[in-house]
Order: sequence, then C-alpha cells, then structure tokens
Amino acid sequence: MSAPESLAEVRARIDAVDAELIRFLAQRQSLVRSAAAFKTDEHAVRAPDRVAQVVALARERATAAGLAPAVAESVWRAMIDAFIELELTEQAALRQR
Repeated sequence: MSAPESLAEVRARIDAVDAELIRFLAQRQSLVRSAAAFKTDEHAVRAPDRVAQVVALARERATAAGLAPAVAESVWRAMIDAFIELELTEQAALRQR
C-alpha cells in the first residue's frame, strides 16, 4: 500500500478500515448472542479467566502485527466489556422466555 499523500486520503483510508471493523464486530456480536444460550449465570458470562486469555492473545497478535500491545489491550478490554453487557442482556431475555 502506498503512503497517503494528504490528510483527506488518510481519513478516507481510516474510514474504510472502520467500515471493515464494524463488519467484523457485527460478526462477533452474532457469536456473543449465540454464546449467551450456553451460559448459565453472570459469572459464566463475565468469565474472567477467558477474558484474560483473550486479552493475552490480543497482545501477542498485536506485537506480531506491529500494533502497540497496550493499544490492543485497551481496545479489547473496552470491546469485551461492551459485549459482556450485551450478553447479559441477551441471557436475561432468554430466561424470560
């Protein structure tokens, strides 16, 4: 990929990357909703050991890809927190059925 030649081009490329991220997050959301059906309580949803595993893997992959591991960890923790809240909502809805 060639270097951007203007701020407008940088922004356009960022917008394109963001669009892809949204598509991937939508896929992740679908899987999180599916996972809610397999979990029995809030502890299973919060799954601190799994969170630690996912964050560690994100840091490793970030390093390999040239992304600052601290940035990856921050983004992943925010994403995980948001999806945990979604999953708790999904799980509550499933219990009401």
